[in-house]
Amino acid sequence: MTVRVRFAPSPTGYPHIGNLRTVVFNWLFARHHNGKFILRIEDTDRSRYVKDALRVISDSLTWLGLDWDEGPGIGGAYGPYIQSERLDLYRQKAEELIAKGWAYRCNCTPERLEKVRAEQRAQGKSQIMYDRHCRNKPPDAISPDEPHVIRLKVPLEGKTVVHDLLRGDIEFDNALLDDQILLKSDGYPTYHLAVVVDDHMMGITHVMRGDDWISSTPKRVLLYQAFGWEPPIYAHVPLVLGPDGKKLSKRHGAVSIDEFRRQGYLPEALFNFLALLGWSPGDGDREIYSREELIAKFDIRRINLAAAVFSYDKLQWMNGAYIRALSEQELLKRLIPFWQNAGLIPTPVPTEMISTLETLVPLVQERLKTLRDVVELTDFVFQDIETPTAESLIPKKTSARQALRILQRVHALLAGMVHFNEETLETELRQLAADMGVKAGAVFNIIRVATTNKRVAPPLFGSLVALGRTTTLQRLARAEEVLSAYLAQESAPDEEA
Repeated sequence: MTVRVRFAPSPTGYPHIGNLRTVVFNWLFARHHNGKFILRIEDTDRSRYVKDALRVISDSLTWLGLDWDEGPGIGGAYGPYIQSERLDLYRQKAEELIAKGWAYRCNCTPERLEKVRAEQRAQGKSQIMYDRHCRNKPPDAISPDEPHVIRLKVPLEGKTVVHDLLRGDIEFDNALLDDQILLKSDGYPTYHLAVVVDDHMMGITHVMRGDDWISSTPKRVLLYQAFGWEPPIYAHVPLVLGPDGKKLSKRHGAVSIDEFRRQGYLPEALFNFLALLGWSPGDGDREIYSREELIAKFDIRRINLAAAVFSYDKLQWMNGAYIRALSEQELLKRLIPFWQNAGLIPTPVPTEMISTLETLVPLVQERLKTLRDVVELTDFVFQDIETPTAESLIPKKTSARQALRILQRVHALLAGMVHFNEETLETELRQLAADMGVKAGAVFNIIRVATTNKRVAPPLFGSLVALGRTTTLQRLARAEEVLSAYLAQESAPDEEA
């Protein structure tokens, strides 16, 4: 048997990170078994259709490296792969169920249905269901030409068993299952009919999805029985929870793939993280795996039935590890769009700016948790800074006069330096500190604040090289002016006195 799994999103919104974790499981399962991963678009809910959702879905999968073997843009032997292009098939199958006695037409008005629901709520019923008013009408009592829906004729007695690969057999009382709508009055199928027809017609062998779908699975099983088809193998995986133990949502932070992409997460890091979210390869505490290793190791039986908790701290750590593993040239290529989106560098990048960017990459590589962090770390290189305050320029246990003297000596040293490079800067500035009898750290802190207006910045000497001698000297001069004005104010006589 060739394994065939599918991702069948509805374009009513953008891909959610919790859903895509299950997609990663499906993709790994297919690749591990040399099977097929199919993308199918379930767009029968026209009232909530989001215009650009299909593009975002496709872009998200492509960015994560989840390539599909059949589906939109690729085609395949079982297309079309967009449900709105398969409407005739669903109508035909719904009529087939009527002919078999497994379905019936229903022309109850919305007003009548709401009245039934209201009465059931008033009676305190916990489960609101259709009262089967049209179930036993003669086949010709409702004309196919008048407005109506087609409902499944659920058995009134007995049980329906769902065979789950991870959980074993799960039983449902048929008396508690509703006569669900299969085909709506507008000719569009409901999700239940379309998914069963498509999964069968496309040869889907395994359906791996979130365990919030368990309660609706007996309806699918009954449909398979009605058609006389063999159902696929079901595997319901636990949901992904936020750090507070509640269902992952926007209140926990980013949840759409596009948000993670904009925040500067690497696709290979996010893929690795999602693969280990509720599944373990059994290698102890190891966390970092290549895509090929995950494919080779993936075993569906190692999925944990306890809900997985999404840890943003762990994802940041993993993302940082992947960033540090990149070559400097590769990291530069990935950082450039973030500098550009922040308006710090132009598009395309001028040739004369490349050397500055190349200087910055090794300075920030060890400090980045996400690619977007580079903006805050390096903005002082590309745009003017707010003039530092006198207080920020004066380290602890250092007077304003001493800080000014240090700045003046540094200014003179850098202005006359022949080789303005990291090695020379460090050697000469350490020697200057020794000559002045002050700690090198104090000298470096004053220079850092004067040139970046930051307490925390990339390594100082590389930052000065990236800024260039001219800009560095200009900022040192402005800092000297600030301290001079501060000292003048301190020494001015008190007017009131």
